[in-house]
Amino acid sequence: MSRLTRSGRPPSSVTDGPYTPTVPSRELTAVSADGARLHVEVHGVADGPVVVLAHGWTCSTAFWAAQIRELAPDHRVVAYDQRGHGRSPASPVCGTDLLADDLEAVLAATLAPGEKAVVVGHSMGGMTVLAASARPGFREHTAAVLLCSTGSSRLVAESLVLPMRAGRLRTWLTRRSLSSRAPMGPVTPVSKRVLKYATMGAGSTPAMVEACARIVHACPRRVRYAWARVLDGVQLDAQVSELTVPTAVVVGTADRLTPPVHARALAAVLPRCHSVTELPGLGHMTPVEAPGAVTGVIRELVALYGRLGTPGTHGAESAQADSSVRMEESA
Repeated sequence: MSRLTRSGRPPSSVTDGPYTPTVPSRELTAVSADGARLHVEVHGVADGPVVVLAHGWTCSTAFWAAQIRELAPDHRVVAYDQRGHGRSPASPVCGTDLLADDLEAVLAATLAPGEKAVVVGHSMGGMTVLAASARPGFREHTAAVLLCSTGSSRLVAESLVLPMRAGRLRTWLTRRSLSSRAPMGPVTPVSKRVLKYATMGAGSTPAMVEACARIVHACPRRVRYAWARVLDGVQLDAQVSELTVPTAVVVGTADRLTPPVHARALAAVLPRCHSVTELPGLGHMTPVEAPGAVTGVIRELVALYGRLGTPGTHGAESAQADSSVRMEESA
């Protein structure tokens, strides 16, 4: 059963400001292939174009508060808690194949047969999308994709969290720090400074840091550890070429967890790379640090592709929309 405050919001979220989660119009449980139960929220208008949001490691649906608030007036927005995160129970096993199963289950539970959505994945959510890229259920329901602050392999080796020269020592130390079993403890000024350094840009506001800290610290220690082990071994390079729908990529230039080298590698291989947006000075939490920029890319994908892929909309219109491939660096 969903655990909510009296306001209908997750207890770990902030209670005022732009990062306060909105109350969903509907909640449901999607059941994955192995029986795992996933908490799913539906926001917005029933007849609007559909956007599906998959959050990252140690996060929850609350991470998307700013995007949901902006998109809900004219979109149907589906957000779900990855297994073990938020209000989705933990499972005894973890892995990218299970993440793909879960995304397929959410799409099947919330979209009609043949109905398409723009699917957005941040960090581990982007890896979820990559893992599902060749799945029939994913292809049936996906019109376009936005990959935010993510990568397909070498996550620990390329991490810049530790300010050291690249090599085996940095990789070993990064692995130990990211997969620590130590409890994170309460949200304090010190813990927020640590979180900001590791995951956010220097210009992140106190409200941004507070919102992220509450979400991340609410993730159970055993869940954080189990999924850190999965991320350490992620190898999804082959799946990138299977992501055949138009795909936009967003990354912060100061991202220490998935630095821009990952975004550029994805863009080089994606069959239909719509755009690459590098956000100067921003860190790993791009949907929170730059909510307007991320929501703007989502709206662009919806406008170009969100209604495509349904009967009668293939052909010239799709080809024209896909011709907008570009590389840009946002100021």
